[in-house]
Amino acid sequence: MVKTLTAFILCLGIGGGQLANAQSSTVGGEVLPFTTQLDPAIPAFQYGTADDEYLTRLRDLYGLEDVVAGRQTDYDKVRALCVWVHNRWEHDGHSQARNLDPISILKEAALGKQFQCIEYSTVLTGALSSIGIPARTVYLKTADVETRRSGASHVVTEAWLRDQQKWVLVDAQWDIIPTLRNTPLSAVELQKVLATNEPDLQFATSTGAKGNYYFKWLKPYLYYFDTRLDQRFGVNAAPSSLMLVPEGAPKPRIFQRTAKITRMRYTNSVSTFYSAPDVVLLSLDPTSQR
Repeated sequence: MVKTLTAFILCLGIGGGQLANAQSSTVGGEVLPFTTQLDPAIPAFQYGTADDEYLTRLRDLYGLEDVVAGRQTDYDKVRALCVWVHNRWEHDGHSQARNLDPISILKEAALGKQFQCIEYSTVLTGALSSIGIPARTVYLKTADVETRRSGASHVVTEAWLRDQQKWVLVDAQWDIIPTLRNTPLSAVELQKVLATNEPDLQFATSTGAKGNYYFKWLKPYLYYFDTRLDQRFGVNAAPSSLMLVPEGAPKPRIFQRTAKITRMRYTNSVSTFYSAPDVVLLSLDPTSQR
């Protein structure tokens, strides 16, 4: 059963954007089951910091301190940078950057190149990290990720808001941050809100995006969630990743029928996947990779 609701836009001046009220376009659904118990050993996540050489260069080259000037909260800074990244180029779902790092992508964009979701996420992750907001690129995957021929993944950013002590989903391709009763949501929290059809779902945007369309489009991707353990730029980062898998669901080993998923660790723990970046972290128990 599908229920659509007209979205209305209220200009509230949040990070130079707007706030839109919209119900999810699909009534009901399955709230994915995850455990809240931490794994016996937590993975060693690594995040870029504002004094990293690469991120300092990124911040200075593109005047990112000016982009967030006057923004008092972490959320407002995230909003401002999301809008900035969104406006660097037009989306093209078939074009890839030569090198997947923020400066290289922005240089190509300045020459007129257009890119897909992963480039938006990569640039936003770097931009946020450069001003001291921990951020990570998160790959959202459908339940049928192994058997789909195409369109099995969407890539977003999650940012850690220290003043709210939580991770939040930021989609720079669409310039959207979902919120519920003024609280920004993580990817997993959004899945639950869409499944339960919360009437107070909102989203911040600077565009004319329609919530009922966006959330209906995004919902199938909110099944598997994975992120690299090392989010730093300008270093020889280890390629290992961690995937959050619903309890009872298979662990994907293949992407879109042909590509092997390698160097992936798996967890059913939402608490492990959403560990605060300030926590002292240990290596993941290798048995969880099986």
